[in-house]
Amino acid sequence: MRAHLARVDAVLIQAVIAAALSFAHLHDIASAAGQGGWKAWAYPISVDLLLVAAWRRLRSGDAKAAGWCWFVIALAASLGANVATAGLLDMNQVPAWLRILVAGWPAVAFLGGTLLAHSAPTATDQEGRDVEVFEGQEAAPEPVPEASPAPPAIEAAPERPAVPVPAALVEHARKVAAEHRTRTGAPIDTPTLRARLGVPAPMAEAIASQL
Repeated sequence: MRAHLARVDAVLIQAVIAAALSFAHLHDIASAAGQGGWKAWAYPISVDLLLVAAWRRLRSGDAKAAGWCWFVIALAASLGANVATAGLLDMNQVPAWLRILVAGWPAVAFLGGTLLAHSAPTATDQEGRDVEVFEGQEAAPEPVPEASPAPPAIEAAPERPAVPVPAALVEHARKVAAEHRTRTGAPIDTPTLRARLGVPAPMAEAIASQL
């Protein structure tokens, strides 16, 4: 247990020292590039927060491409400040390109932090479609539609048995239909034919089908 605590303490101490040195280097670069006062102190905080947000996205296992992209950008800013303050750069005469990079960093950091914090990772459902998932929320399973009962088969109506019609009655019906057409100019309908012949409805329909 003591050995484990000693290793943890050593790691924490090393992390604090490295963070403090990197913080100071970023502050010095921002101050030399014309960002004085509180603004010079805000730059290292911005770089460190972007590093933490990118690392958190990498640890979550979602959208690793975006996480690696912004992690490399923040790491390059931190390492660049560390190297620049090692005597390779005249802090009294900072080149114009470095002033431009320092002045444009807030917009870059804001864009990266916003994309990392608010971009929702996607999960794939059972059919291979992308489903949007918010931070801290598991992808809900796709609801399985309930099988609807099959509609009952519609039974065909039984065919009506054919009604025998005497040939003489059919011939008489033709004369009645011809007389009706001559008088009205329209073919006779089944109810009228039935009334004229005085036969049941099934027989009238059978006669009408033969006319």
